Amino acid sequence: MKTPKELKVKPIKNGTVIDHITANKALNVLKILKLPSKKSAVTIAMNVHSSQMGSKDIVKIEGRELKQREVDKIALIAPNATINIVRDYEIVEKGKVNLLDEINNILECPNPNCITNTNEPVKTKFYVIEKKPVTLRCYHCERIMNKEDIESDLY
Repeated sequence: MKTPKELKVKPIKNGTVIDHITANKALNVLKILKLPSKKSAVTIAMNVHSSQMGSKDIVKIEGRELKQREVDKIALIAPNATINIVRDYEIVEKGKVNLLDEINNILECPNPNCITNTNEPVKTKFYVIEKKPVTLRCYHCERIMNKEDIESDLY
């Protein structure tokens, strides 16, 4: 009987590791980040065993650190995700995504009659009314956005 060879994922020199992504959401994270691109190598692990979550996804992005706006978008679909910044093969910064109580100017309201969908210079604003599952309410028209509405708007 042959002994299976262990395959390891190559560590990244500089970039970002997004861990503890809700299982089967890694491809959605890539859509939010507009990846893959010619500038950044990406490694994805999906449905990996996790003692905390049962199963999870992981995304490694070589040569790119995330902007706060991108982290805020990820929090909407993967509220348990952690962001690790890697420089010279060392984790220099660790943090969790934080689903804010207010989501400003990230999503569009699905209500066509909302003032934010007119020619008025009004920015979108949503209140988080539930974190599991994520449910939002528009500040202007009070329209409720559920998980499906949020996901279709993000990508």
